[in-house]
Amino acid sequence: MEITNSSSSTSDFILLGLSSNPHLQKPLFAIFFVMYLVTVVGNVLIILVIHSDSRLHTPMYFFLRNLSFMDICFVTVIVPKMLVNLLSETKTISYVGCLVQMYFFMALVNTDSYLLASMAIDRLVAICNPFHYEVVMSPHRCLLLLIGSCTISHLHALLRVLLMSRLSFCASHVIKHFFCDTQPVLKLSCSDTSSSQIVVMTETLAVIATPFLCILFSYLRIVITVLKIPSAAGKWKAFSTCGSHLTVVALFYGSAIYVYFRPLSMYSVVKDRVATVMYTVVTPMLNPFIYSLRNKDMKRGLGKLRNILHS
Repeated sequence: MEITNSSSSTSDFILLGLSSNPHLQKPLFAIFFVMYLVTVVGNVLIILVIHSDSRLHTPMYFFLRNLSFMDICFVTVIVPKMLVNLLSETKTISYVGCLVQMYFFMALVNTDSYLLASMAIDRLVAICNPFHYEVVMSPHRCLLLLIGSCTISHLHALLRVLLMSRLSFCASHVIKHFFCDTQPVLKLSCSDTSSSQIVVMTETLAVIATPFLCILFSYLRIVITVLKIPSAAGKWKAFSTCGSHLTVVALFYGSAIYVYFRPLSMYSVVKDRVATVMYTVVTPMLNPFIYSLRNKDMKRGLGKLRNILHS
């Protein structure tokens, strides 16, 4: 059976998943089902807390609310299908289904990266230019940042999927991954993928590196500004507002850069699965804890939401 760009909807790929060991399927299902529930419930709570507390209607929490929504969406693109396959003997996904999953995953995960960059800009303005904060980070500009993030990310995903749809798949249909990601699907193609790899690497560098460099520049400016503060208490107060965001950035970009900024010849099935689980499942699950455990505003908002639910 050959899959080309005119493939029928009956053509299937097989998702190998996290492990081919039959004894690990049910334990893995239980682990990732719990992680998925924690991710959804935690991020829904973040959204509800921010919505219910008018004191959290600020640019930082506007971006955090949208980040939580994107996290729910992109784990839902991946994890439910993975859970079904863990309990299924066939573990198949259609050609069209694979491209659709790839499209939404790329669009949502890139929107995440741009939202993290927007949050870094928010911190930069709050710390380095506090007297103009309300003007620079106005609701209109925050909305434009959100729309721009979504637009760029969806155009990136569309280009990636159009590129993949032009490839032919003639031999193995076994994707050595738990979802349809670019590198493992490229590995299966019997077409000449050298030009595709160049486009993927260049375009990925542009789309992912841009928000990452924006974050680096923002924190460089923040560090320079904070070091000029004379008191140690003032320095600590300024840095403490950035701690949660920096933790999420390190988790997200550390694993994403490892997976995507390497040539196809260096692709490692096991290592890449572990790294991908980090930024597709673990980071979205940890985000609500990172942003709420040491955040007095979020704790106060949680208390207010609890009172509303009990009243």
